[in-house]
Amino acid sequence: MAATAGNNSGAGRRTLPQTLSLVFGVVYLLVGIVGFFVTGFDDFASPSDKTLLIFDINPLHNIAHILVGIAGIALARTLASARTYGWLLAVLYGALFIYGLIAAGESWDFLNINGADNGLHIVTALVGLVIALMPVRDAVSHRAART
Repeated sequence: MAATAGNNSGAGRRTLPQTLSLVFGVVYLLVGIVGFFVTGFDDFASPSDKTLLIFDINPLHNIAHILVGIAGIALARTLASARTYGWLLAVLYGALFIYGLIAAGESWDFLNINGADNGLHIVTALVGLVIALMPVRDAVSHRAART
């Protein structure tokens, strides 16, 4: 069974797309949690002057990061689900990049996006494509060699 077909949970090794999904999931989860220490729960879905490093955030933005993080952690279990996470990142963050080009700095920007966020969103969309499309050698071929 080729690794691109899906499941390598018995092999005990993660493929690179699975590792990227897990790492991005953990990072986004932590960013979402830390974001609440900056924003609290005030101005839930409105522009604010609160930033985490150079990124504008609000509580809704934090929740979005937490959800993306949980999805990455949960979908890192198999290669097929990690690839699904990659496609989700590519589509979601590609759309957020376009939204940010239009909404950044506007009073109706419910995610409080700035230029730094836009840069991160396009990079995340590209990483999603890497996760979804990266070729992976057969992750279970070592079992066939032992039998």
